[in-house]
Amino acid sequence: MWAALMGTTVKTYSSNLRLIASVSIPKTENVMNLKALALNGTLKTSKGEPSSTDRMLQLIADGMEGYGVKTERYRLADHNILPGVTSDEGEADAWPAIRKAILNADILVMGTPIWMGQTSSVTKRALERMDAFLEETDDQGRMVSYGRVAAVAVVGNEDGAHNVSADVYQALNDVGFTIPANAVAYWVGEAMGSANFVDLDEVPDVVTKTVDMLVRNTVHLAGLLKVSEYPGEKAD
Repeated sequence: MWAALMGTTVKTYSSNLRLIASVSIPKTENVMNLKALALNGTLKTSKGEPSSTDRMLQLIADGMEGYGVKTERYRLADHNILPGVTSDEGEADAWPAIRKAILNADILVMGTPIWMGQTSSVTKRALERMDAFLEETDDQGRMVSYGRVAAVAVVGNEDGAHNVSADVYQALNDVGFTIPANAVAYWVGEAMGSANFVDLDEVPDVVTKTVDMLVRNTVHLAGLLKVSEYPGEKAD
């Protein structure tokens, strides 16, 4: 689709044929030169047991690769992210480097396990730190996170994926990220069961389909925002 649009101008009209927007699509492959960052909110460090969240994020990264999108990953439990709501909480705080990686990417994928029916504490810590974006705006009032697309990956061996994705969606949108349609991939096991996603011999077809949908919609929207940023506040 992008190849067909390159070098053209896409115009949007209202119902009374009034021109609302006109976007020129550059005639270059760089329009899809997108980068993704995945944050793994597992409670396990890299030295611990295999992470089901990591397996889900790998599926998404593999899908992104098919669209030419490279994914960088951080396992948050490996880093000393201090509590707080600013972008730098002082000496030994690992968040500034992670924040830089977030803002260098076009796509953010937040991955979290379900613990006690909720988003993991590690994931919540990262979301809390992004609260600083609310005050970090350009001269037109746009948050530093504007123009970036976010998706969510959830795993657990009990119910709770819808509740967790709703919480993370709201938080990411609140701090300036754009959420595409159907931008969540999840797996939950049988209630009271012991199976973990990382231990499955095969990925269920329904998970593969939701990952494919997440990837398609996320890359598509990120590409649109890459060439047409959000409008800012009008100058006085």
